[in-house]
Amino acid sequence: MTLAGGADWWRRAVFYQVYPRSFQDTNGDGIGDLQGIIDRLDYLNDGTDRSLGIDAIWLSPTYPSPMKDFGYDVSDYCDVSPEFGDLTTMDRLIAESHRRGIRVLLDYVPNHTSDLHPWFIEARQLRESPKRDWYVWRDARPDGALPNNWRSVFGGSAWEYDVGTAQYYLHSFLVEQPDLNWRNPEVVAAMHNVLRFWLGRGVDGFRIDVVGMILKHPGLADNVEDPVWEPGAAFSRYLSQNNRNYPDVFEAVRGIRSVLDEFPGTMAVGEVSGTAEELAHFYGDSALDGLQLAFNFRLICEVEPTPTPWTAEAIRRVVNASEAVLPAGAQPCFALNNHDQPRFISRHDSDGHGRDRARGAVLLLLGHRSTPFLYYGEEVGMGNVDIPEERLRDPARILTIGRDPERTPMQWDGTESRGFSEAEPWLPYGPRTTNVAAQVDAPDSMLSLYRRALRVRHDQRVLTEGTYHECAAPDGVFAFMREAAGSAPVFVVVNTTGEAVTVRPFDSPCEVLVASDLSRERYFADGDVTVEAFGAAWVARR
Repeated sequence: MTLAGGADWWRRAVFYQVYPRSFQDTNGDGIGDLQGIIDRLDYLNDGTDRSLGIDAIWLSPTYPSPMKDFGYDVSDYCDVSPEFGDLTTMDRLIAESHRRGIRVLLDYVPNHTSDLHPWFIEARQLRESPKRDWYVWRDARPDGALPNNWRSVFGGSAWEYDVGTAQYYLHSFLVEQPDLNWRNPEVVAAMHNVLRFWLGRGVDGFRIDVVGMILKHPGLADNVEDPVWEPGAAFSRYLSQNNRNYPDVFEAVRGIRSVLDEFPGTMAVGEVSGTAEELAHFYGDSALDGLQLAFNFRLICEVEPTPTPWTAEAIRRVVNASEAVLPAGAQPCFALNNHDQPRFISRHDSDGHGRDRARGAVLLLLGHRSTPFLYYGEEVGMGNVDIPEERLRDPARILTIGRDPERTPMQWDGTESRGFSEAEPWLPYGPRTTNVAAQVDAPDSMLSLYRRALRVRHDQRVLTEGTYHECAAPDGVFAFMREAAGSAPVFVVVNTTGEAVTVRPFDSPCEVLVASDLSRERYFADGDVTVEAFGAAWVARR
């Protein structure tokens, strides 16, 4: 297989997020590694219908790190953590992926480093250190108060006092993750060179961590209080207008894009948050000189920390808000799962129908005008795992139970080791019954549904290049049409209700290409199509 698709290959691609610690262990330490990913590449895409059929992988951080935040505290941007392998293994992973037609994205963490990064070790030695201004330092206010009222994402103040130099440094996340100063040209040059280092080794792009936070208010002004906040509210007391999506950040994004443009065919997707309008800014202006893609997580969570309900009304609101504001030529980027949020099945399982909803949800995700991202294990229906207190590892559990339940090892088979590791895994396994081996030959399994949908998506140009417009539908149903010149239109219908519904996509004979209920696939109708409770279907005119 060869890499295909031209410079804008990402428009038609389906991405798969690999959490390296949890994918496959090959050295017996209970932690996944790069060789494990290589060993499982054929599962992702071997060119046959038996593989999943994805086009690109995104690897969560693999850099050397003290692992206080499992790799998002980087101590060396240009190497590989010994837990995962080495640069030679990474080079082999890139080459083996490309041989199978799979592109590779790395996680780029530009907002902060580890406090054990050599840059920060030097910066905190003396106020006069050459690297001092590579980070954000401030004196206390005249009354002894903290420099401002900014809060860490993980709770508490975003400022930590450094006794040795008698100043505070900014950390938007853990105390061990000091923020870089992107207003310093030396920092910008160094971080651009990190991109060049990996692009020169053949990676195809990056997922950029919290890109909307890399430039803050130049005067570090206080954030204002949220007018609707009340004591005990689950959300922050303060708005983040001065330390998240501050307007200056978009010029920094253009600088990152300029580096990518030095390597034709590469791309980046930004982890961003905010309104649909704020997300749209990350694509740049009419010239689309920003990031190629910006994640829209609002199908997961519109208002933190409350999950977005799986209703036609909520889906319609999220999708159409995105379509209304994106610059011409820009493409949305949706996901239903990731390493920071409870898995879809668990979020929507209060009535026991989480798996039913998940089968319908994937047809929404893969059928929409979007570049979709899948999260490892969702294709076999992995849900959150109940983890004993003594096994919890995530530092974010200071606020909640943390993110460990959605990061548990991939379940390759139903053995005690789940085919992941012969050692005790770094996090506990889920139920034995949810695994690849049990589903790979079952036509009606979740895995088989994903494989069928991915094959049809790749075969139907209208699903990767077609326009989108919403169609009228019964209450509780979200429906839209995909159309492209020279291709038969495809009607996508998603039923979020607990009752079967009948729709009429076309006033002529039609065919169900893919359905969440296998018994309804390859179904030919004169016009009416029935979709089961919580189900979905792709329908084409005959």
